[in-house]
Amino acid sequence: MHRSLSALLLALIISAALPAAACTSMIVSASASASGRPMIWKHRDTGAESNFLHRVERPGEIGYVGLFNGGDTLCLDEAWMGMNDAGFAIINTVAYNLPPNSPQWIDREGYVMAQALATCRSVDDFACLLDSLPRPMGVCTNFGVIDADGNGAYFETDDYKYVRYDLKDAREGVLIRTNYAYSGTPDEGMGYIRHQNVVDLLAPQISTGSLTPQSFTETVSRTLYNSLTGECPTDTDAEWTIDQDFVPRYSSTSSIVVEGLLPGEDPSRQIMWANISYPPCCHVVAVTIDDVPAAVDATAADGTARAPLALEALELKELVFPIRRGSGKHYINLDAYRTINAAQATISADAYSTHR
Repeated sequence: MHRSLSALLLALIISAALPAAACTSMIVSASASASGRPMIWKHRDTGAESNFLHRVERPGEIGYVGLFNGGDTLCLDEAWMGMNDAGFAIINTVAYNLPPNSPQWIDREGYVMAQALATCRSVDDFACLLDSLPRPMGVCTNFGVIDADGNGAYFETDDYKYVRYDLKDAREGVLIRTNYAYSGTPDEGMGYIRHQNVVDLLAPQISTGSLTPQSFTETVSRTLYNSLTGECPTDTDAEWTIDQDFVPRYSSTSSIVVEGLLPGEDPSRQIMWANISYPPCCHVVAVTIDDVPAAVDATAADGTARAPLALEALELKELVFPIRRGSGKHYINLDAYRTINAAQATISADAYSTHR
């Protein structure tokens, strides 16, 4: 088979096998933030249809608020992002152009993040944690972290090593990662179009240092924009569009920003702006280290834990993706999308206006 055709077939196989793992993220320095607070954002895509947030406290460990898969038990041993009592926060995105995991030890990212939230106070602490983990680590990912001193970094991490990219070295005060690592094999992995979507949508705010949490939850995570075509189908009168290379996609299950601390500020001042379902069908709830609202929390310990707000949003999502048979889930009903997204954005605006 011709090499270029083989590469195309491989790319199609990877795309078909991994449709849900399409997270998008950014770390923002204090200088690029309108509030002077660093931020870390993750738009999560996963096969788990919903998420919940929960406060974790264990003897001898740092308390934290973490994001967990809906349907998990409350052993809470895998966190998919979070913030802790020391002002440390962490996210990740899978990187498909890093060396693959050893078959015997895979998908450990959630365990590493839970351990980090329970033990780390700084970006350097996280580096020490990675150094201490037994090899192979069972990860293939971009870990993103910030701390109470305003430091931030991505750690592009595979089974045996990592490459660190510090926020202080970022030219415009921001670092972006989707589903490829800068240190990985060039032009492999996923998320190149989504990466550019973020750049295009936020370019004016990045250039003026005026990014806010709303930049992510209310702009990027609600916008059906494709940077390759330069089109946004919601700006037309079309009734349908194909769900392809947008940041919000069928597999999207949350968009969450942790807004960090001003110099010398108490860690209790962190706010997690949390949209915990398919973002266009859900709204933001403000979460602090001491207060996880019941709408986004879950208390069932039997493997059925789900947040009320996530369940409500999933009902609305069925109106946006109403076709069940065949490849129907790849088609967005734009009339439903426009109406639901606008209503949820209005609720988010109220949440933002009543905090800070």
